Amino acid sequence: MEVLLRLMVVFFLIKTNGCYINHIYSLGDSITDTGNLLRLGLGGSFTPIASFPYGQTIHKPTGRCSDGLLMIDYLAEALNLPLIKPYLEKDVSFENGANFAVAGATALESWELLQKGILMPYPNASLTVQLDWFMTHLNSTCSSKEACEKRLERSLITLGEIGGNDYNYAFFQGKQIDEVKDLVPLVVQKIVDTAKELIEVGVIHMVVPGNFPIGCMPSYLSAFGATDSEDAYDELKCLKSFNSFAMLHNEKLQASLAELRDAYPHVQIMYADYFHAFQHLLAKAPLYGFEKDVLMKACCGAGGEHNFDATEMCGAPGTSTCENPSNHISWDGIHLTQEAYKIMAQSLFRPKGFTFPSYGVQELWKC
Repeated sequence: MEVLLRLMVVFFLIKTNGCYINHIYSLGDSITDTGNLLRLGLGGSFTPIASFPYGQTIHKPTGRCSDGLLMIDYLAEALNLPLIKPYLEKDVSFENGANFAVAGATALESWELLQKGILMPYPNASLTVQLDWFMTHLNSTCSSKEACEKRLERSLITLGEIGGNDYNYAFFQGKQIDEVKDLVPLVVQKIVDTAKELIEVGVIHMVVPGNFPIGCMPSYLSAFGATDSEDAYDELKCLKSFNSFAMLHNEKLQASLAELRDAYPHVQIMYADYFHAFQHLLAKAPLYGFEKDVLMKACCGAGGEHNFDATEMCGAPGTSTCENPSNHISWDGIHLTQEAYKIMAQSLFRPKGFTFPSYGVQELWKC
């Protein structure tokens, strides 16, 4: 079984003919950022991403929040495209698209979060800012509205993952789940409004991811773990309450995307189910080569039950890195390892995987 699963991964990573999609444009946060925050200016817990051990598996720190590549990189490879460059990188080709995602970014504007008593600890690179960058870039690369529409006919837009940081900042600044629930309609509406604007300029192939099961992340397990109550955990040893919150976001997002499909029947609007793709990865982890004893531990951290300490993040003095990141799912307690991202990408973007509707995924590979 393990051999078969690994063969499936290899099959997915074999480059296709690249017959249809020839551009990728991506908006989002650290799950997708390939170097924009690095160029905006680092600070706080993101400072270490500019140096090793970040990037150690690909022998170069690039501003990616991992030991190596991300899902967006594997998607590009599968579509026979070069890795998509960060928009803020200078003197590079954007012939095959551009990445506008920024680590730490939120869906909502910083002033909107502040109205809810939530501080934005990093430079404002919200979804609105990223959309402005996309529009500026698009206008600079095509000569007319018709030329832009023609370009976008064979482009794939990934809108997210986004919104996770809106919730992360709220939870880690002491907000209770019932309080943070008030953010969900606002975050979902911002994502949908952004999708509409993208569609209006000609986007017809779009992937919108949902949120991860945050109750499975070492950062949440460390900060909110209920050590005296077994009822707080599910069968995968994740925190039920936080996973239920993530599902609330995902359910509302999917309902809104269904309405969007009805309004724009000519557009392929695909939902990438990060929640269940990650749960599948966790449940089948030993088959994929991950060590069972470290599924809830970060590879890089400062020790403790989950090898995560918010005051001593991966790369800071006093932290250490596991010998083989490919045996771990979690890289730094918040983000995944390259190996985990590879498996996630394979399960999300293969036909009949965790992206819906599946006919939209099949359409991406057509000639």
